[in-house]
Formats: sequence, structure tokens, C-alpha cells
Amino acid sequence: MSISSVKRVGVLTSGGDAPGLNAAIRGLCLTGIKKYGMKFVGILDGYKGFEQGRCIDLNIENIDSILAVGGTLLGSAREKPFKNKEKIKETGLSAIESIKKHYKDWKLDAVVVLGGNGSNTTAGFLSNAGLNVIGLPKTIDNDIVHTDYTFGFSTAVECATECIERIKTTAFSHSRVMVVEVMGHKVGWIALHSGIASGADVILLPEIPYQKEIVAKKILENAKVGKKYSIVVVSEGAQDTNESKLDKKAFKKVRSSMGCSIGERVAKEIENETGLETRVTVLGHLQRGGSPNPYDRFMATHFGATACDYIYKKEFGKILVWQNNSIKAIPLELVSGQTKKIPFDCDMIQTAKNIGISFGG
Repeated sequence: MSISSVKRVGVLTSGGDAPGLNAAIRGLCLTGIKKYGMKFVGILDGYKGFEQGRCIDLNIENIDSILAVGGTLLGSAREKPFKNKEKIKETGLSAIESIKKHYKDWKLDAVVVLGGNGSNTTAGFLSNAGLNVIGLPKTIDNDIVHTDYTFGFSTAVECATECIERIKTTAFSHSRVMVVEVMGHKVGWIALHSGIASGADVILLPEIPYQKEIVAKKILENAKVGKKYSIVVVSEGAQDTNESKLDKKAFKKVRSSMGCSIGERVAKEIENETGLETRVTVLGHLQRGGSPNPYDRFMATHFGATACDYIYKKEFGKILVWQNNSIKAIPLELVSGQTKKIPFDCDMIQTAKNIGISFGG
């Protein structure tokens, strides 16, 4: 055992849950305890729990059996303490002042944040405020810049692919067009991967604005050559060409007045344009839930365990990323406020086009 000068480490999960969070917590704690003699404090419900001073001790007994368990042992919340200017009633402190107080009261030497874009942006702010912070890239959307992979993504794609394949059998049996809406508010990585893997005919992404006439043309071409059904995979952030020209405020206004999900709207558009019976399935939080697949268990464990090495070396203010099949550490500020979108000219887009998939644009 290499005894670390970093004795007590806080751990929190923030933002939307993702398969692999518990595996990462387990990998982090087991490595820290067994290799470096560290102790761990689990901060409950993300930054909100940090503000409110709620935590538990993490030890081998309560983390060893959580490898395959979905969700997060610690709970999560979408809290942005740097935007919360109100004083906390119980303490009279601001959110950030309260976090710094609990960091000191709990005698923490460092904090590990397991989160996506927003959570790691906040982690960067905490680092600038004087806390020793390391971030880990968790999100099913796979949209953190400078990392090829975020844990949770593989399981989400696997879930979406299996669901689409099940829906395909119904589409074939009833000669229908089936629209499947998957998660991906700002980016379409889940839609692209699951659409290719399940043999979709059309994939609609936030990155490529679509025209309903082009989508309808593809579906009618299928019918013309004798294909009894069509599968359309729609990312929840997909937008048509008119919406793509709107600013953020106007776009939100259009969506709030739509009265249905984007998948439902696309299904109506297809039925109106083609006259073909069209049904929609919104997968929603199915993609977040359940046990992580083996790859996410491995990768989350690898990320968690590697984080301990950086803690031991006191390399703080960084997020671990997956680049060229290995874990590296880069400054948190490099990922702050950014989103990894699908490049229009990427190989996967070209592969999809080569096999006849339409993107509606």
C-alpha cells in the first residue's frame, strides 16, 4: 500500500443518472482504500446535498456489491450552485459558501464529481474557488468534448437498439411506419449508433435539420420497391430546417407550444405526407435505467480506479477523458460550457448514407 497524503475524499453524482455510476464509485473507493489508505465520504443528491451538508461514509461493506446496480447509490440532482444566489435559510450562507464550509467541516482533501457537461462545468468553478476537484465523464449522451467515450453511453445505445429491433417486428407484421424517439436533446449520438445498429431507414439528428418531404420520399421509395415497413429513429432534439434558423428563445417557444413530443410530430408529418399508417414509441428514461452492460461496468470501474492515481499525485482541477484507447487528464476548463456534436462529415454519417439511411436533409 502506498500511503497517500490525501486522506479524505468526497464523492458526488450530479445531473441525470446513467448506467455505470455505481461501478465508478466502487472502482474509486476500492482502489483508494486498498491501494492508498484513503477514506471516502459519499455526498448525497449531488451539489444540492453538498450545499445542505448531507453525506454518508463509503466503505468496502456498502460499495462492494454495487458493481452491476443501475442508478446511483448517492442519489443525484440537477443543481447549479453558482447560479443559486439565494441564501440557505438554515445557515444564511450562499450555496457556494455552504459547499466550502462542508468541505472544510468534513475535512475533505479532494472531491470527485461524476457528471456530464453541466456538472463538470460546476466542478471547474469549484476548482477555481479553491477546492481540489477531479471530474469523471458520465453521460448517456456521449457529448463531453475531448473524450471519445463517456460511461453510460454503451448501455443506452444497447437498450435503444434492442427496443428498436423489437418494434421492427411489429412494423413488419402490420406493414407500418414506426417512429422511435430516443434521448439526445442537443446531440444525436444515441440515435446515430442505435439507428445504424438496428437497421433504421431514417435517422433524424439535432445536428442535421430535416425536411419532412425528404423523409416522406425515403419512406415512399421503400414502399415502391416492396418493403412493407420503415423505421425512423428520432433524437429528441431533432429539428426541421425552419426551426434550425431560430434563436434559442424562439426555438423553445415553438417547442413549448407544440403540444407533443418531436417523435409524435414526425409521425404525424409522415402520415400526412405519405398516407401510410404510422405509429410512434418514445423510449424516454428506459435508456437511463437498469443494470450497466459489461462494457460500461468495465469502463466506469477503470475511470474510478484511475481517478485515485491522480488524487494520489494531487493532480487536481482536471477531468479524466478517454482518448486513443487510454485515460488521460485534461483541465476542467477545456470542457466547460461545451458540447460534442456529431460532425456532418464524420465516418459514421458517411457509412449510414452508404447503406441507404436518410437523414432527412
